[in-house]
Amino acid sequence: MGVTTIMGSTQRQLKSDLAEALRAKDEFAKSNIRMLMAAIATEQVAGQSPRELSDAEELEVIAREQRKRQDSAATYADAGRTDLADKEAAEARYMARYLPAPLTEHEIAALVEEEIAALRARGETPSMKHMGSLVKAVNARTAGRSEGKVVAGLVRSALTSPA
Repeated sequence: MGVTTIMGSTQRQLKSDLAEALRAKDEFAKSNIRMLMAAIATEQVAGQSPRELSDAEELEVIAREQRKRQDSAATYADAGRTDLADKEAAEARYMARYLPAPLTEHEIAALVEEEIAALRARGETPSMKHMGSLVKAVNARTAGRSEGKVVAGLVRSALTSPA
């Protein structure tokens, strides 16, 4: 019995872009695409048994790889290694093309307010004890289109500011 390989839309796009980069002899694109494909493949075989990733899971892997590059770029910049910082930053920018456009702070704040309103509708008074559940709910709604620390900051601000 053979194993059927089902690719998510992101994997199909990466495969198509890799073929294009190979034809164009674009070493930077080839390198980045192969890194992303390897990260997705690694995620597929992680855990108890191999599995196919959903499109959302593929995007999570790419977002995680992009964050790694951004963190590395900041670390290298702090250490005075601008050459390596520039390389990592360029890789992070390249990876952004495969991710949905990030939400603005205003859009995230609106989601925070909606979640707080839902909490009030259930008869609860929003307080810092709700911080974790609110952050989790907003993060689920942003679907990887925002950074967790931004969401947490906006939730904290909304909970601590006078109503």
